[in-house]
Amino acid sequence: MAERRGAMLALLGLLAGPVLAHGGGPAGPGVTIPSLSHGQMAIIADHGGAIFALADGFAERDQDFRRILNYGRIQRSYCGWGLVPGSIGDEESPFNLCSHAWLAAAQELLIRMRAMPDHGAAVDALSRQVAVEMMEAGTGLSLCQFSADTFNTGAVITPDWAAVPTHPASAATALGLIGALGFGLWGLGRRR
Repeated sequence: MAERRGAMLALLGLLAGPVLAHGGGPAGPGVTIPSLSHGQMAIIADHGGAIFALADGFAERDQDFRRILNYGRIQRSYCGWGLVPGSIGDEESPFNLCSHAWLAAAQELLIRMRAMPDHGAAVDALSRQVAVEMMEAGTGLSLCQFSADTFNTGAVITPDWAAVPTHPASAATALGLIGALGFGLWGLGRRR
């Protein structure tokens, strides 16, 4: 029951987020995070869960690292955890820029973990796997309009909510979520 409530609150937060084009306001003091190429996004997304899980073990070592980890988690939730179709692969998706932000944070976490002297075998293995997959895919050559953007832990990037109705995959996902939420609330009302 608590998990369902948490999922519903996260969904409401996602749907009720600020209606801004791409940004969450001006950047405050924070850690700068370099972007990644459009081609690198899919590979980092495939390993995002593992990167964040490993990063938990390093969070107490460095304040900047904690900020990047927290930023990555916030960005990932704002972006619907990468579950909105096209949010990673479609440059026109209203979720593409915020996906760039959370994936750039994930990549930066992996780079920083790898640079720590006692990073361990799990970090080595994941780093090698990601590097091999990126080389095999030639990901550095696949750029998009957001590939040159840098991000800052002081500025959360929200989806382009105004563009959701004009992006078919995002609109269908939003309608599906709204329908599921409505059906869930209707079901709860009938139970009581």
